[in-house]
Amino acid sequence: MNTKAFFKDKEFINKLLHITFPIAFQNLMLASVAAADALMLGHLHQNSMSAVSLATQIQFVQNMFIFSIVGVESILCAQYWGKGDKEALNKIFCISLKLSFAVSLMFFIGCFFFPKYLMLIFTNEPELISIGVEYLKIASWSYLLTGISQCYLTMMKVSDHPGRTATISTCVVLINIFLNAVFIFGLFNLPAMDARGAALATLISRIVEILWCIANSYRKNYIHPKIKYFFIRSKELFHDFLKIFWPLIGASLFWGVGFTSYSAFMGHLGTDAAAANSVTAVIRDLLCCFCNGLSTAAGIMVANELGAGRLEKGKLYGQWLLTISLVVSGIITLVTLALTPLIVHSVKLTEGANRYLIQMMLVTSVYMYGRSLNTILINGIFDNGGDTLFDVYSLAVCMWGVAVPLAALGTFVFHWPVVIVYACTCIDEVGKIPWVIHHFKKYKWLQDLTR
Repeated sequence: MNTKAFFKDKEFINKLLHITFPIAFQNLMLASVAAADALMLGHLHQNSMSAVSLATQIQFVQNMFIFSIVGVESILCAQYWGKGDKEALNKIFCISLKLSFAVSLMFFIGCFFFPKYLMLIFTNEPELISIGVEYLKIASWSYLLTGISQCYLTMMKVSDHPGRTATISTCVVLINIFLNAVFIFGLFNLPAMDARGAALATLISRIVEILWCIANSYRKNYIHPKIKYFFIRSKELFHDFLKIFWPLIGASLFWGVGFTSYSAFMGHLGTDAAAANSVTAVIRDLLCCFCNGLSTAAGIMVANELGAGRLEKGKLYGQWLLTISLVVSGIITLVTLALTPLIVHSVKLTEGANRYLIQMMLVTSVYMYGRSLNTILINGIFDNGGDTLFDVYSLAVCMWGVAVPLAALGTFVFHWPVVIVYACTCIDEVGKIPWVIHHFKKYKWLQDLTR
């Protein structure tokens, strides 16, 4: 990287910081809800924490569809924002809203009417299934709203309002955490609801979020959906939307179902393994917040330049961001190691679960380097530059060709120790680092996707 040119480009640095930190903080706030659920429920009962962690894997799968939809929204709108075409932005916004609601409705029906069958996918422990069913009956209503609010928040990010998304998410998360404490523990003379309390808190906070997003979209310099575009389909933009959507949803399902299967493997290794994995998953999500923010910033910045037709500048930005991602990934790995003793002493687990937690955190510290680097390059630069197929190929080979089969064999056939099975679930992110960097240097992601 040309260090002098990098530090002289104040526009690049300011824009990177302007987007990265609000989005990273927003992600941190969202991940804090899961952390609060785990800590509060874990304080009452280990099985409540494990059951809710397994139940939320269903929403995790839903989010694969939602994030693919808003991912296309972000890619296309970031490029059209760079081009200055707000009419196209509005049409894409409406396409995203319609698709998100359709997906949310399907998951609501599954979680409300068939929760027991969904829980059986993740565990065969009767107590975990019973608690999970109670949680899903209430939480399913919030699944109707999540996709809609994500479309609004994504539009704010790409239209130069990342700070507003952080404000909304922060306030909603604080409401969620407060209500968690009220309903889970039964504060203010209310009955203690345990896992059901966590679900109710989530539902109320989602209602606040979607109302706030809709109201905010009508402020000056913000973009709100025009009703006419819900009924008038733009064939060209819809074609462009689907062209990007199919690779994204393919990659999301590959990754989401694979990642969900990892939780299922842990669930079948016993309650101690499931509890330790639940805590590790929360910590992992918290640690990913900054790289997710940097990934979003990288994608928007590169897409803005490509949409404006400045391909050479987009290429230069990509090269700088590669160097930054290598450094940031190393820092996140060191932070993971440093936090391990604090985490182990902060949760109330059985002796066996505590031992598994220490082992899993050490494995996670290595995993986080690959996860951080790949998130920034693949989900940030590659996708927003139009190179969406690479993620599908890499997941097919590294996750489904290596990690999932090894973890499945270790769980059900060879009965390997828990830490070895967990390490198998982490091998894909580390193993594909050389491939990702090699692909970056081919520059297939330098594409102007606008019409």
